[in-house]
Amino acid sequence: MPAQTPVADLHPTLERLRGAWRRHRPDARQRLDDLARLREAVKGNTESMLRAISADFGHRSTHEMLLAETMTVVAEIDHLRRHLRGWMKPRRVGAGWRLWPARAQLRPEPVGVVGVMSPWNYPVNLALIPLATAIAAGNHVFLKPSEHAPRTSAWLREVLAEAFPADRVAVALGDAALGAAFAALPFDHLVFTGSTAVGRKVMAAAAPNLTPLTLELGGKSPALVMADYPVEQAAARLSTGKWFNGGQTCIAPDYVLVEESRRDALVKALRAQAQARYGDLREADDYTRIINEGQYRRLRGYLDDARARGLEVIPLAEIDPIRAEAEHLIAPTLVLEPGDDAKVMQEEIFGPILPIRSYRSLDEALAWIEARDRPLALYPFSHDRGVVEKILGRILAGGVTVNDTLLHFAASNLPFGGVGASGMGQYHGRAGFDAMTKTIPVLWQSRRSATDLLKPPYRGLADRMVKLLSGRK
Repeated sequence: MPAQTPVADLHPTLERLRGAWRRHRPDARQRLDDLARLREAVKGNTESMLRAISADFGHRSTHEMLLAETMTVVAEIDHLRRHLRGWMKPRRVGAGWRLWPARAQLRPEPVGVVGVMSPWNYPVNLALIPLATAIAAGNHVFLKPSEHAPRTSAWLREVLAEAFPADRVAVALGDAALGAAFAALPFDHLVFTGSTAVGRKVMAAAAPNLTPLTLELGGKSPALVMADYPVEQAAARLSTGKWFNGGQTCIAPDYVLVEESRRDALVKALRAQAQARYGDLREADDYTRIINEGQYRRLRGYLDDARARGLEVIPLAEIDPIRAEAEHLIAPTLVLEPGDDAKVMQEEIFGPILPIRSYRSLDEALAWIEARDRPLALYPFSHDRGVVEKILGRILAGGVTVNDTLLHFAASNLPFGGVGASGMGQYHGRAGFDAMTKTIPVLWQSRRSATDLLKPPYRGLADRMVKLLSGRK
């Protein structure tokens, strides 16, 4: 395992990064060059990345890694490079007739050093997309990847050390105690991706420094299958969203609400999808394992609790129990009609367990969602535009994909972020660039201005000007 960064090294490293940034703020040419080097570092080290991630998980689908880690990161870097010069330009805005002939503009300027705390579930994607965004915005970066993916974290440190000077990008490796010290550093901006519980701790640690935050958290993201939507197609797209990466995705559909008369048909269709994709999991090359023993036990506990409550628990594939324990394998599993008291409905699942609840009316389903924390993602399935608009008008979520799952994350022009318990702030594309810059408002006064006359004594012309400007007769 890689050596942990001493806590005592954190502050000097931050000061080294900040000092270098103050001496030479990255211009457009350097930002574009840095993004190009990051792109080549990812592309040139893909094979070692695949080995590191799979070793951390025990086994992870190669194709899912290529899609979620390599493709998505490279696509975001390409998007940043394509639009960067345009985003960097000052933007003229109107100053208003009362200040005529003054001119106004908005100038995007980098803030300094951005801290990035990334999670284990997509350990490259969720480290490098915020890092690339911070670089595009003209900042230096201090990254703290997850200790739960130690091989990948070591890979990140090695690859980034080869691509960047130590005073431009730095990586700290360590456990939760080091993470707490990292969050307490006086960054100019801090991006954290992880659970809501840890997000609260990060926010508390950052508060004494008044550090601006982007918190990408989790929560229970619902899918709603409407009466008009084909059950088989809904099952196929739900299966992709739920079982991709073994369900260890912050925007995975956490539970499904389906019309009561169609619930059993959806269960049947989901079973068919699981069998077609994974069989009995004897080979399971395309099925990702649970990351570690702790997460495996937590998920098993949800299923044990559901069975103890008399709920119907439906494994969709057979697994030898000994192999399941040894490899941290949990089959795609459905839990039918869980109540609020079931553990599977109280916390974000983050695994291949899918609760299904039936409803009698759309209003009933929407009221049930509204009574809970605002979700990170929302997945309505309907071809009826009026129904979809009603859902979108009622449910405030971090992001939405209509008639599919997950895909809004991959759209670079769409900002990504939560709301309330699922997060604050957003990034990806222009939204991320704006979040990691300070947009400075600048008013340019002309050589001659009517405001030169607005001074005591307010008589004559000055009196008439004040009345005109204030709207008083």
